[in-house]
Amino acid sequence: MPHDDFEIEPVKGLPERPPEGEEILWQGRPSTFALARDALNLYWVAGYFVVLAVWRFVSVVDLMPLGQAFAATLPLIVLGGIVYGLLYLTALIQARSTVYTITTSRVAMRIGAALTLTLNLPYRELGNAALDLRRDGTGTIGLDTTGATKLSYLVIWPHARPWHFGSTQPALRCIPDAERVAHILAEAAEARINVPQVGRAVPLDAMAAE
Repeated sequence: MPHDDFEIEPVKGLPERPPEGEEILWQGRPSTFALARDALNLYWVAGYFVVLAVWRFVSVVDLMPLGQAFAATLPLIVLGGIVYGLLYLTALIQARSTVYTITTSRVAMRIGAALTLTLNLPYRELGNAALDLRRDGTGTIGLDTTGATKLSYLVIWPHARPWHFGSTQPALRCIPDAERVAHILAEAAEARINVPQVGRAVPLDAMAAE
């Protein structure tokens, strides 16, 4: 029988049911192609093999018949195709194992293909959020954490803001319709932070007794 690694989740993407009063505003995952392109440098790798194949063909075409020159270039083309496919497969696995959740209280990130973990990031422990928007509408939202918890770039990669190694920032990576999601996140965070904290007041007679 097929086994679902996430069947113990009471709510998709969350390790437990949200507390009373907390609502899920958005859930999503990375775009596979965008993740392969931006996190795994798919275009650069493909371009590298194209350059190698062209260089190989140009270097041998004057030394042998055209057909043999193509045959000498073919292994590089095949190798490039295999690497391209492996990178895309890696992105697909990462994307399918990821669930990003924005609620009225926090951002939750269920990440990890081999070793799954869930990051819970309350809005009060987040500083700035930076949106890197692409032309196709996908984008990455980097989250600047202000709490005491330190995150390892290698542990949460590729769900980290690129090139921020010293102070690792978790990120909603390569998500579709990123601008709309950024608005949802901004509004939820602002509403949560502006909620007044109600505490138990000290009775006036007790204060007078002191």
